[in-house]
Amino acid sequence: MLSTTLSASLALALLALDQWIKHYIALTLPLGEARPLLPGLIELRTVHNYGAAWSSFSGMRWLLVVATSCIVLAILTVLVRQVIRHPLGVLAGCLIVSGGLGNILDRVRLGYVIDMFNFQFINYPVFNVADMCIVSGCMLGLVYFQWFYEKYDKKENADGNADAPPHGG
Repeated sequence: MLSTTLSASLALALLALDQWIKHYIALTLPLGEARPLLPGLIELRTVHNYGAAWSSFSGMRWLLVVATSCIVLAILTVLVRQVIRHPLGVLAGCLIVSGGLGNILDRVRLGYVIDMFNFQFINYPVFNVADMCIVSGCMLGLVYFQWFYEKYDKKENADGNADAPPHGG
């Protein structure tokens, strides 16, 4: 239970940080302009993203809101019903929910997502804190499902033997 509370608290803090940074960037850095954050590595650059990753589905605001909302609600349902109980799985779910909500809030409120972190050493899309939460949550979720799900959270058959053939056959 403590890990769930900590994960949810971290997710709420990251959601607040995401929204604060987006607000700060919108007020202090005009659209398209850049300023160094870690010179040679990362710069702050204001971008309005009207799509999803790599601007895919650009201009499909409400489709993205609905799709992201469905994913967030599905993960919340799994977390609330405690289908996933292992701390790593719970953290992964909370991070994905936090990032999803951060980008949903932008799309509903503004019609686009504010992105601001730009890698200078590779050609990579500009991103935000919500995107970092989603990517981190997905990576942790993959680790959880690969190494922890079977041992900690997988449901067994009613007779307690998941590998046994069904009765009567």
